[in-house]
Order: sequence, then C-alpha cells, then structure tokens
Amino acid sequence: MFGMAAMLDIRLSHPCGAPSVDAMEQLEKIAFLGLGHMGTPMARRLLASRHPLTVWNRTPAKAEPVVAEGAVLAEDPAGAVRDADVVVTMLAGPDALDAVAAAAVPALRPGTYWIEMSTVGPDAVRRLDARLPDGVTLVDAPVMGSTDKAAAGALGILAGGDGVDGVADVLARLGTVTRTGPPGSAAALKLVLNAAAIGAVALVAEVLRLADALGLDDTTARTALARGALAGAVSRAFAEDVHFGTALAVKDLDLATEAAELPALEAASEHYRRAIAATPALAHADLSATVTHLRTV
Repeated sequence: MFGMAAMLDIRLSHPCGAPSVDAMEQLEKIAFLGLGHMGTPMARRLLASRHPLTVWNRTPAKAEPVVAEGAVLAEDPAGAVRDADVVVTMLAGPDALDAVAAAAVPALRPGTYWIEMSTVGPDAVRRLDARLPDGVTLVDAPVMGSTDKAAAGALGILAGGDGVDGVADVLARLGTVTRTGPPGSAAALKLVLNAAAIGAVALVAEVLRLADALGLDDTTARTALARGALAGAVSRAFAEDVHFGTALAVKDLDLATEAAELPALEAASEHYRRAIAATPALAHADLSATVTHLRTV
C-alpha cells in the first residue's frame, strides 16, 4: 500500500475508456467493503460518479465521512451486498477477506460482479472464486498506488479473470487497467511488485546506514542513490503525503515468502518486524517512517 520511480505508486497501461451511460445503468448499485486508508478515497470516487453506494467497514466510525457524502451504511457484509450489482472489497489481508466472504456470499444475487482489490495473494483469490455461487463473477483486481492516486482516480489496476469487461466502467472511475490473465494472476503480480518495492526500501535504509558508517554526507549519498538503480526506491523511502502501513508491508512479504524461498525478502521482513517491535506506532505509519529506524539500529 511503487514504478521504479515509485513502485508502490506504479501507473499501468490499457485504459478502460470513458464510462458509458448504459453500463452505469446496468451496474448502478455498488457495495464497497473496507474503508481504510485506500478504501475511503476509492469509495468516494465511486460515490462522485453518482452510483448508489452502500458501504460496510469493520469499524463503523470510519465509514462516517463517506456516509456524510451520501453513501448508505450497512450493518454487516450481507446487508451491504444483498442488492448490489457490483461488490468491491478493499480489505487488510487474506483473513479479513475470508471472514467477509463467509458473511457476504450467501446474500449475493446471480449476475453480481465481485471486484477483489485487496492485496491478499493468489491463494485467497482462488478460495474466494471457489466459494462464489453460479452466476456471480469474480474480477481479481488489486491496485498499485497510494492514497493520493486513489483520491485522484489514477491507480494502476491489475485485472485478472473473465469479467473485466463487465466492470470496465467501474474500474475506469478508479484508474487504468492492465489485464493479467485468469483469476489469481493479478494477485500474484501485485505480490511480485510489492515484494520488490518493499524489499528495495529496506535496502535503501541499509545502504544509507553504510554511508553513515563510512562518514559520507547524507545529502551526497541520497542524491547519488537517487540517480542510480535504486532511484524509485529512494523516492519511496522518503515519500510524503502517501500511506502504506508498515504492518501491511510485512503482511505482503509474508505472502511472498510463503510462496517461495526468498532469503533477501525474509531479511527485509525481519528488519520491518524489529522496527515495529521497537516502536509499535510504526505498524500503522507509512513505510517511509521505518527508514530512520532501520538506519540507526
């Protein structure tokens, strides 16, 4: 929550095109589940497009700003999706998605599209796909970009599955689409991109620690790194006005290291875990906030 110009902030190709009036009428009722740092600005984009929007969040108070702008708050996931033509989930991880799916799936109507936009890994997406009833179509669509891109409708959307065309107008409100293949393929690519970026930010912190140990001027070292192969990671390591929580970064690295033997990423994950253990507030702070800690311990 990168191009190397900022890999958690990547822009991707193949625009969906301008939303059509007919498609908006067909998909007029949207349920949005998960109103965290990313979900809230995304939901606002859909609300601004005049789609009737029902929202649900585990912590109802976080839904208040969107409800104040015209969304309807549901008491539970089932209530949110019961009348929806399109369901969008933007949740913290695989466990949250599994729990929401267990509650919501029995209330789905045939013909509904479920757009899963969280970073949960391909296994969780396949589990969701397997539990959906006949007539409900899954679109695997995690996003690249942070809160600023979400607010601007400029996210990069990785999209897998056969239902992408059916929700092209909804996706166009949120960003630009790159098609990846079957369900699970977008989740897999998102994991690859995030793992590369999160690992690179940890590497930036470590090489700056080396620069400190060698007595190099900080500005000189950072400027040189920003002109080299780590340019995007340096930019992301010191980014401001964006948010991708460090605990979520650790979750993404866990998903990656469960899928393959990745010693360097395991080491990066351990760096972040130690930072959180030493300063618990870093768990919910942007990834860039850990860089100072990683340079000095």
